[in-house]
Amino acid sequence: MIGEILGDSYEVQQLLGKKAGRRTLLARDLKTQELVVIKLLSFGGDFEWDSLKLFEREAEALKNLAHPLIPRYLNYFEVNLPTLKGFALVQTYIPAQTLEQYLQTGRTFTEAEVKQIAKALLEILIYLHGLYPPVIHRDIKPSNILLGDRSGNSIGQVYLVDFGSVQTVLATESGTRTVVGTYGYMPQEQFGGRTVAASDLYSVGATLIYLVTGTHPADLPQKDFRIQFEQAANLSPSFTNWLKWMIEPTLERRLSSANLAIAALEKPQLTNLPALVVGKPDGSKIQLTKNGDSLEIIVPPTGFDASILFTGLFAIVWNSFILIWTIGALSAPFPVNIPFAMFSLPFWGAGFVMVYKILFHLFGRICLRLNPKQISLTWELFSWKFYRPRTSPRQSITKLVYIPKHFTKDSEGTRIAVPAQLDIWVGVKKYQLGGISGAIKSEAELEWVADELSDWLGLPIQRE
Repeated sequence: MIGEILGDSYEVQQLLGKKAGRRTLLARDLKTQELVVIKLLSFGGDFEWDSLKLFEREAEALKNLAHPLIPRYLNYFEVNLPTLKGFALVQTYIPAQTLEQYLQTGRTFTEAEVKQIAKALLEILIYLHGLYPPVIHRDIKPSNILLGDRSGNSIGQVYLVDFGSVQTVLATESGTRTVVGTYGYMPQEQFGGRTVAASDLYSVGATLIYLVTGTHPADLPQKDFRIQFEQAANLSPSFTNWLKWMIEPTLERRLSSANLAIAALEKPQLTNLPALVVGKPDGSKIQLTKNGDSLEIIVPPTGFDASILFTGLFAIVWNSFILIWTIGALSAPFPVNIPFAMFSLPFWGAGFVMVYKILFHLFGRICLRLNPKQISLTWELFSWKFYRPRTSPRQSITKLVYIPKHFTKDSEGTRIAVPAQLDIWVGVKKYQLGGISGAIKSEAELEWVADELSDWLGLPIQRE
């Protein structure tokens, strides 16, 4: 086809790529003399209607995109030649090589360079996923990423191309799903025809793994559907953990947005917790209910145990003694009996606290509730409800801090264990789960709750 004129305007210069029913051509626009890329979909023996649907969707998507690091839509027309019939999509030409081509020629990338590429790709995804409806690329891989020439300390401009697999979220929700993508770069949910923003994050992570290992992800060993790349790459622990978070097979445990991924990449300490990303532990009685607007976590009563028996017996003895004391004090002549009776009030207070703790242990529950307006943490016993602390505006939530189980020493130098703790910071207030006086004592349950909150709030987990 070299030298052939398409659409009365484009002279074919070079064949850039070819696969079943499709060709990608480099052509010159005879009106502007600029080079352009033409993608051809031809009608032939191997033509499939799904291919036309995707081709038209790509043209429509490019027409509505306006980003300097994405090819720009120029034209779309029907091709009706004696030797070729089909459709053509014309877009701007970017004079750069793909990451695949760089790797094939022996180029290697340092960790710092890979991080630059990661950030550039994520910033493009912030644009795509922030559109309405959000645009999901669905086929991010080294051959669909162009890298321009180096510029100073910059690795070069990073471009995302080939929107032939693009999907909008509205199209997905309407049921028009087509399974596309490239094996090794596709997350599990994409095999089932489901794609969300986090699906593109998985593909970015798999692409970066190819850059740091030189091996396609599909050729690396897997365990429980997780790509085992650590031994094939020489990376810092923080970046290794971040990549693991990006390629987490389970959608609910993966980084959920490009914004969150960039935040975690720029602050490596935030990615020290992928190991915390777990499902609900077996046997857990904690009830977690969530939707797009609200999240509720209910920690049920602890129930009867040996410590409650001891506390109960002590409370009986204590309150019996105070009762006898009070009766004796009140039996004294008036007004001498008044000071003696009042002296017993603090002891009655301590007795009531013990009774309350026993009843709460047996019948109370702790509830964390978040809705579009506020966050609240309540300790509830029968019809009584105590806020610890008071409710706060949800938009004031600033961070999640997880403090793993650790050891400290008391004033006498005795080594004591401090349970794991999760703090939700809202301005200067702290909503505490776990810890010595917190609601959740099980470390496994606390890790699960931390992951669910991080995913729902879109906040990374910080570790102390």
